[in-house]
Amino acid sequence: MHPIAHFRSAFPTKFGIPRQSGIVTELRGRIVFESPYRNIDALRGLDGFDYLWIIWEFSANRSREERGATSWQPTVRPPLLGGNMQMGVFATRSPYRPNPIGLSSARIERIELSPTEGPVIHVLGADLMDGTPIYDIKPYITYADSHPEARSGFVDEHPWQELTVEFPQHLQSLFSPESLRALIHVLSLDPRPSYHDVPEKVYGMPYEDYDIRFTVANRTLTVRNIIKKGS
Repeated sequence: MHPIAHFRSAFPTKFGIPRQSGIVTELRGRIVFESPYRNIDALRGLDGFDYLWIIWEFSANRSREERGATSWQPTVRPPLLGGNMQMGVFATRSPYRPNPIGLSSARIERIELSPTEGPVIHVLGADLMDGTPIYDIKPYITYADSHPEARSGFVDEHPWQELTVEFPQHLQSLFSPESLRALIHVLSLDPRPSYHDVPEKVYGMPYEDYDIRFTVANRTLTVRNIIKKGS
């Protein structure tokens, strides 16, 4: 298989990306097709759907495999469980799998015909890193894909608890109102690794053209500084 498109987002690394699609509905992204697939006819009818499925690759794991590290284990430690309990890899959405394939549902915001990039799909709520290879997209169909009564295993027993975010007013002006809302929502989901709980540690999260510096203590995330990349 080979990529048909690549994803463009505000996250140049995987640190801070929401752990599931659809959680941060304010997050904008773009699906930009590779040259052989820049044909608007291939998207005919897609504007009649509200959501689509994105089939993509956990490309940030390649360096690990190139170093000779084991590409997968039968059990993993889900962040939702604090990194303290092991679950079977096929009972989780861990990126370390026999085949590094990701599956995400995203809302279609609009389809644009760009003079330089061809047809571009603008989406909301996707959990993909900038540059992620995309292997296919398929429309989301409610009668077949929606199961609101379904059980969700250990996820049902451990609802995600969001953090309170303290964001100094003078730093908020660096972002558009829309981008700021998305960033605050991302921070509230606690971007730290699940096993980290050091109140005095200052973390850095790349977002757009900035490095967001923050600390977390007593379920409150405080933005300490924001540094422009290259400064």
